[in-house]
Amino acid sequence: MKLMTHSVIEATQSGMTEAKRCAPAWRAPVVVLTLGAIACLTLPDQLGLVNRILVTALFVLSLDLVVGIAGLATLGHAALFGVGAYAAGNFALHVMTDPLAGLAVGMAVGALLAFLSGLFLLRYQGFTFLMLTVAVAQITLSLAQKARAWTGGDDGLSGFSMGPLLGRFAFDLEGKVAAWYALAVLVVLFYVARRLVNSPFGLAVRGVHENRARMAALGTPVFLRLLAMYTAAGLLAGAAGALSAQTNAVVGLDSLSFAMSAEALVMLVLGGAGNLTGALVGAAVFTLLHHTASSINPYHWLFVVGFLLMAVVLVSPTKAIGCLRRRLGGAQ
Repeated sequence: MKLMTHSVIEATQSGMTEAKRCAPAWRAPVVVLTLGAIACLTLPDQLGLVNRILVTALFVLSLDLVVGIAGLATLGHAALFGVGAYAAGNFALHVMTDPLAGLAVGMAVGALLAFLSGLFLLRYQGFTFLMLTVAVAQITLSLAQKARAWTGGDDGLSGFSMGPLLGRFAFDLEGKVAAWYALAVLVVLFYVARRLVNSPFGLAVRGVHENRARMAALGTPVFLRLLAMYTAAGLLAGAAGALSAQTNAVVGLDSLSFAMSAEALVMLVLGGAGNLTGALVGAAVFTLLHHTASSINPYHWLFVVGFLLMAVVLVSPTKAIGCLRRRLGGAQ
């Protein structure tokens, strides 16, 4: 057993070193920063859409930590997003309007809900876990509907405004500051997520995803590893909720809805789960598709999404990209 454990550790460390050598953690965030900056500079009339894509991408990124990395199917992830949004909104309304302080509060509340709910949820697996996440989200939604003093009920939480970012950059009507702010937060947290996933802790969580019984037999504290990853995902989801509240100056009950959790899962499937970058791609594609198709036909645009989902089921994004690379290589 000692020899086996030693071999597994060496293989893990070797694999981690190879992964870091082949794909530095900073490369993908730099690409995201570049593309986001280009979008902010070249689309001055669509900064609201750009901001929505960035916030959604961060939310789907947090979901990828749970679904793609830890292998936990959930349909209640919007609860973590919603509590972060309400926390940031109430903090701006009752305490102070500093955006970074509100962002920190949203992240902390999202992580706290993930930790407390994870203590119960992560004792179950499979379909039971899936349905319990839905139950937690519905309980959170019900509490938000009744706590009108803190959430505004069906009317939503509004009436708050954000102070200047870093004391210098005031949020403008065009959404320039909001878009650059969301881009900066996404890039930083994307880099942190990649470092987390490529760390020994992240590799251990991937191992639990692949074979929970084997990892437990090797002495890995499975429950604690999953709880830590679930809490980290709650932190990122809370950050996305806080960004949404701060840049839109309103928080509605739809931020806690089942539809939001389901849409995030669709985005993750479209982009490909398990590599973090796919979460960003799926969020961008789905949001752009939603915006374009709904403006053309607001009643039947979901047919397009359904067609894309069928295509993804038949041909996974990974296989499609590999086939394209082979064809391009052959053409050269």
